[in-house]
Amino acid sequence: MHEGGRTQTWLAPMNGKSTTSIWQKTSGVPTYPKLARDIRVDVCVVGAGISGLSVAYNLAKAGKSVAVVDDGPIGGGESGNTTAHLASAMDDGIALLEEVHGQEKARKIVESHHTAINWIERTAKLEHIDCDFSRLDGWLFLGGSDDVDVLQKELAAAKRCGLSGAELLDRAPIASVETGPAIRFPDQGQFHVLKYLSGLCRAITENGGDIFCDTKVESIEGGAPCMVRTADKRLITADAVVSCTNGSISDMYKTHTMQSPMRTYAVAFAVPRGTVTPALFWDTADPYHYVRLQPIDAAGVAPTKGDVLMDALIVGGEDHRTGKADDGDVRWQHLIEWTRARWPQAQEVLARWSGQVLEPNDSIAFIGRNPDGAENVYMVSGDSGQGMTHGTIAGTLISDIILGRPNEYEAIYDPRRVTVGIRTAEEFVTHNVDVAVSMVKDWLNPLSPGEDDIPRGHGRVVRKGVHRVAAYRDDSGTVHERSAVCTHLKCIVAWNSTEKSWDCPCHGSRFDPYGKVLNGPAVEDLGDAPA
Repeated sequence: MHEGGRTQTWLAPMNGKSTTSIWQKTSGVPTYPKLARDIRVDVCVVGAGISGLSVAYNLAKAGKSVAVVDDGPIGGGESGNTTAHLASAMDDGIALLEEVHGQEKARKIVESHHTAINWIERTAKLEHIDCDFSRLDGWLFLGGSDDVDVLQKELAAAKRCGLSGAELLDRAPIASVETGPAIRFPDQGQFHVLKYLSGLCRAITENGGDIFCDTKVESIEGGAPCMVRTADKRLITADAVVSCTNGSISDMYKTHTMQSPMRTYAVAFAVPRGTVTPALFWDTADPYHYVRLQPIDAAGVAPTKGDVLMDALIVGGEDHRTGKADDGDVRWQHLIEWTRARWPQAQEVLARWSGQVLEPNDSIAFIGRNPDGAENVYMVSGDSGQGMTHGTIAGTLISDIILGRPNEYEAIYDPRRVTVGIRTAEEFVTHNVDVAVSMVKDWLNPLSPGEDDIPRGHGRVVRKGVHRVAAYRDDSGTVHERSAVCTHLKCIVAWNSTEKSWDCPCHGSRFDPYGKVLNGPAVEDLGDAPA
């Protein structure tokens, strides 16, 4: 179809209850076979998101034999749900990092994220990965009831931590609204995450690595060698194993007590090209909002509406604790209203989706040796809203450890670390008390004894005697029952009507409507419902 002399490749507006991310709508990813035999490799990487593929890429380039296994497609987990900001302006604030970690460690944390952005840019050029990488400013402006003191404190911390180019200006470049004062952070970045991951996959296989999709790992056993067993009874024997599954499936306890699972929401709008300043935007509200512009490119041609070239304005926020709310439509609507009040040129919604963020009590990821001491087992978890740079840091840090190279960030991100401070202690206590209260409340809470009024396409936890049952009525009207007890640490799951999943409010495990595990730390499906 042709209009105005340009090929029409416009993305269809979102309709129905689709929760497909803009990345999945604008990029295909390579497919890889299921593991069909036992194998022996130097390193087995579990998880084909940005962490796992960055680790595998570095090790394959260093001459190691590497196998990547994932229970879904490339980027099918939380990497495919990101909004793909690349920032050294820290998600939780640099001032907070100084408070928790001290100035010197905070400076190195900021430096590590800046280094990660450089690494992505350099790797994309080296491997000829066309992933829409660009450098641009980031802007932090006021939200909620915050005043300029918040920005002044953050700016001072940013300069102490090496971001010398940061500056406080009168306003952010949002033409339709007076934002008031804002910090400009130069030299931030963005990219198309699935195009980037596709390029890493190609480079891994060109360097002798293997990638296996639709291969579910059920257990990881440390040792010399390590043993990785899959649901199909295949065995991977390796000198080292790296768990890159968002919620770790190699460490089943420690790191999960030190972080909180959060659901976050995103909407992509069509906007006429040239009407939004290309930049990263964040506000200081709680929960905060985050915004960026993404060029849309389908088959090499920018989508048009008539003669107007269009881009996607991607807006995220409205976070809540996993399993503690089931109002995704309301949260998406809040994002739509918030966006159109600031960017009235935002047109139809192209995509909407949600993702899961793991928030460590000290605001930085867990990257390194498994904290339970399992020999030759490594892990990555705790993205803290910066999974793209944390995952890239993991790619070099874990590779260096395995290759016996020194890395200046090893102690900072060590999953075995103990961060001492009033805030971290409060966060630790609050999270674990909340988990304990949630477990008791969910086990004792009186529930509906029946499932007769569950609508089609929805689920509910119901009571069957003393048992909690996850009951889901499919579109044909058939009810499917599973145990409502999470197979990780026995919390009771909650129904998520937005994603049609059973979500654990304690540590973030997620299961599909029929009880199949979607996200760790759980590795087993929900059990059978009692007869």
